[in-house]
Amino acid sequence: MTGTTMANPFDLTGKLAVVTGARRGIGKAMAEALAAAGADILGVSATLESQGSAVAAAVEAHGRTFTARRVDFADRAAVRALGAELAALERPVDILVNNAGTIERAPAAEHPDELWDRVVEVDLNAPFVLTREVAKAMIAGGRKGKVIFTASLLSFQGGITVPGYAAAKSGIAGLTKALANEWAAHGIGVNAIAPGYIATDNTQALREDPERHRAIVERIPAGRWGRPEDIAGATVFLASAASDYVSGVVLPVDGGWLGR
Repeated sequence: MTGTTMANPFDLTGKLAVVTGARRGIGKAMAEALAAAGADILGVSATLESQGSAVAAAVEAHGRTFTARRVDFADRAAVRALGAELAALERPVDILVNNAGTIERAPAAEHPDELWDRVVEVDLNAPFVLTREVAKAMIAGGRKGKVIFTASLLSFQGGITVPGYAAAKSGIAGLTKALANEWAAHGIGVNAIAPGYIATDNTQALREDPERHRAIVERIPAGRWGRPEDIAGATVFLASAASDYVSGVVLPVDGGWLGR
């Protein structure tokens, strides 16, 4: 450890962080938190610009650089190409945050194949493909790094009307542990954050359903829905030297939901 790191193990100055799904919601909050801790950000989304976006402004307000890549995570070839690009960057990736995801709601008995396939591709297959390529470069270069997945409460529970999402996020929990087992010895920390019920576009339908909204809030000991910025502290912790001996963990940030 350097003297700076020992003084502040959460300092990310000089680090390059890649954040997928960075345009809004949890991804935007993650990118801003990493920038506030000193990291430069390469944001990835299906619809994201390097200039003029809210996340670019948030990152640059902390004096850090922001660049963007537009990638459809349902397109396996595009994800592979992004992985190859990141692996070959002159400035190596230090932190990879796999946050991009999607959700499709339909009762399991009527859940179409195309919805299942899209969710599993975006939420499970794409993060694996991207992480494999970035970590391969880290290992080949003898460099340490951090990988953070966005898991879910449904990494622990089944949910209703979202079978593809529940399966994919359960897979993310297993993938986190599998990769941690292989890569911890290389100095690559692999962990996941499992957000609780966070007020984002993905949960809008639940918040607009009075019965579901009430039932959810009544179950959360904190007494409220989470906000994207509630994920910030866990993100910086898992991206920094403070978590160097933390490996294969799926960390709930849920207002106490799972402990209820």
